[in-house]
Amino acid sequence: MVGPSRRSLLVGALAAAGARPVRATPAPIALRRGIALWPWFSLTTEYPPPRTDYAWPPFQAGRPIPTPRDLGQLADLGFDFVRLPLDPGPFVAFTGTRRTELFDALSAAIDAILAAGLRVVVNVQANAATHHYTPDAFYGSDRAPLFSAYRDLVGALARLCARKDAGQVALEPVNEPPQACGALAWNRVQDRLLEAARAAAPALTLVATGSCGSLVAGLTALDPGTLARFSPLLFTFHFYEPYLFSHQGATWLTEEPFYRWLTAVPWPGTRGTLRETLAAIEARMDADRTVTQAEKARDLAVIEAKLRDYFEAAPGPAYIADAMAPVSTWADLYGIAPGHVLMGEFGALRTDARFTASRAPDRAAYIRDVRMAAETNGFAWSFWNLFDGLGFMDDAHVADPALVAALGLRSRS
Repeated sequence: MVGPSRRSLLVGALAAAGARPVRATPAPIALRRGIALWPWFSLTTEYPPPRTDYAWPPFQAGRPIPTPRDLGQLADLGFDFVRLPLDPGPFVAFTGTRRTELFDALSAAIDAILAAGLRVVVNVQANAATHHYTPDAFYGSDRAPLFSAYRDLVGALARLCARKDAGQVALEPVNEPPQACGALAWNRVQDRLLEAARAAAPALTLVATGSCGSLVAGLTALDPGTLARFSPLLFTFHFYEPYLFSHQGATWLTEEPFYRWLTAVPWPGTRGTLRETLAAIEARMDADRTVTQAEKARDLAVIEAKLRDYFEAAPGPAYIADAMAPVSTWADLYGIAPGHVLMGEFGALRTDARFTASRAPDRAAYIRDVRMAAETNGFAWSFWNLFDGLGFMDDAHVADPALVAALGLRSRS
């Protein structure tokens, strides 16, 4: 849980560090309500080592892609922009005609989005699941083996975005940097990437972020005054707190494997009990015959300890407001307009109906609470995601009515 003195501690820390308001700079494009369009330019087919290339075409044929009708529906519902994640691997791996084809496909996608009446934030999002074109290889430091190629790609993407319409398109050079919060290594990387983008596109809105996965603590450790020369700028952070709720059932968190079992974690915390949640988790474990009892016992011990803390804290809207407050404090102290701050990702995995049918409303309630906290602070937001387990639309490309309401959108009924 976030302690009650977190805001005052941040104020003191920034004051001690000599925080100064950022001088007046050109305004970035105006954003309000957005949604990510992963995996349009993600989900690649990368050959295994020792090869370092991709199949052609590099993006998986069966991945969900928004249709022009989908894009029109998003605009009709009240979204005003989309965030378009892009895996840089293929754009660096291929050269010549094939690289041109990739840029042509991206250009056509941006055109389709703009034609639907939506603005675009192109977000370069390296894939940690690959073996060669990884975040560390691209931008773990400014001496990373693929950093030069990545920087060149950022410049090329900036030129493409600027040719479209600098007033309708923005570029976010990095998604969730891996460096520790406040790491100087990240500051050097971000400076060089923003330099490349600004040299290529003098008027384009760029998106800056803090380190440690774009968490709140990463953004509040960032000194925006050092980035003023790259304006117009937006500043972004991601918000999934508390992870015990938003990431319950996540199988990709292999360093914290207990998340795969989590289910029936309620929102707000007062809607359930420790006993009910543990019973659902144990049922989920019993249904899985692929994991050893020793692993299950290890994970259950971790889960029980964490859930005790969760239920004792009784998280709800006040928890969300407190966890997001440091961003507002940071923006106030540096004189950054709230509308120049973007909550670039938030959301929650769908509940597993086999074990948590009665918890279906909790996901919508959590998403509503996070969205409202961002809007109360005056921040723009982008929901994650259009498709997949956190998705806004189902496999038939139908928007979830509960999420339409939770995001404060216009119902089409």
